[in-house]
Amino acid sequence: MGSLSPCANRKPLHEVMPPLVLGTATFNSQYVSDPLNPEVLPAVSIVSRTLELGINAFDTSPYYGPSETILGDALAHPSNAQYPRSSYFLVTKAGRIAGNEFDYSPSWVRYSVYRSLERLHTTYLDLVYMHDVEFVSPDEVLEAVGELRRLRDEGVIRYVGISGYPVDKLCALAEMLLEKTGEPLDAVLSYSHFTIQNTTLGTSAVQRFTQAGVDVVLNASMLGMGLLTTRGADAGPMAVWHPSPSGLRGAIKDLVSVAQAADEKLEVVAIRWALDTWARDGSTRGVSSSWLPEGTRVGVSVMGVANVAELEETWRVFRSVLEGYNAQPSGPGMVEAHEWSLNRRKKIQGLVEKMWEVLGDWKDYSWSSPEPGFVNTRRKEDKGVVPKNDSIFEKYFKRQGLPN
Repeated sequence: MGSLSPCANRKPLHEVMPPLVLGTATFNSQYVSDPLNPEVLPAVSIVSRTLELGINAFDTSPYYGPSETILGDALAHPSNAQYPRSSYFLVTKAGRIAGNEFDYSPSWVRYSVYRSLERLHTTYLDLVYMHDVEFVSPDEVLEAVGELRRLRDEGVIRYVGISGYPVDKLCALAEMLLEKTGEPLDAVLSYSHFTIQNTTLGTSAVQRFTQAGVDVVLNASMLGMGLLTTRGADAGPMAVWHPSPSGLRGAIKDLVSVAQAADEKLEVVAIRWALDTWARDGSTRGVSSSWLPEGTRVGVSVMGVANVAELEETWRVFRSVLEGYNAQPSGPGMVEAHEWSLNRRKKIQGLVEKMWEVLGDWKDYSWSSPEPGFVNTRRKEDKGVVPKNDSIFEKYFKRQGLPN
């Protein structure tokens, strides 16, 4: 996988980032009723098993409620003492404070990054995105990315990226940042746009990111934030806030029947198709992997789980995907595993094509983000104002004489 040493002497991101990332948006009451209760969310067990499996990458955000704190405490748990900081890759975000509140000012970005260091019990972060960039102006994104790059140059973070929902907006901002700064982004995270329902993060988008110099493009939320499941968005914990319209939710229920007729579960089909197809379609903006021949790149996926069983099942599927991805398998059982993976891919692709017929106009549908009439509730006079009554201000701002 390559060295995960701190910020100095950076290799390209695609040489050091793992191909599968544990997303911890599920370490949050939006997905789990009581994320602070180990019986409801066994975070320590999930994180320990993630490290044991060699996945070694975690994605979080201060916007995800207690996620950063839960993840940081799990990584620091005595049961994980055998894993040094250099053995795993930490990703977080900055800029989104609440549902309708954003602050992309340099002071807040810096404060947010320092606060993440404390919550995650680390002295550096491997990758930081500006979170949900479509909610602010391009000039605000430009200024915020500039501050992340200053933090990078200071050795606080290693790589810089942006995240968001509308793919066209992500492409346009990546192009703008290259044009105005002369430096491309290390990473772009797109979510819910390479699924069995929405394939917008496909060839043309990848080409635009390539032309913008983006090193790695990550695909997150393979289940469309819980939409592409047997129970559907209406019956899950995300029912109240999920942005999908009722017509799309109804169409997804029809996909459940298509899957059941083939003796499959919708979520199993959705995860397999997204992992398998993005491994190939996202490979030019993917990463190297010790599990594949040298020089081979594979598209990066971010998985969200709420228990160890979901983690192990996703990992099993991903390893099977890699067995089919390797064009020259060798070793005991590898040829058979390769053939099984290819046959599984063929079956899933045929099933998904049937689902696309059922979806009709709902295929590749994207809801508006932000919604019409959105207003940032962060008051102008509060932008850049950081709390002064916590350890973050005392440790990083006051002691270092930084502006606030």
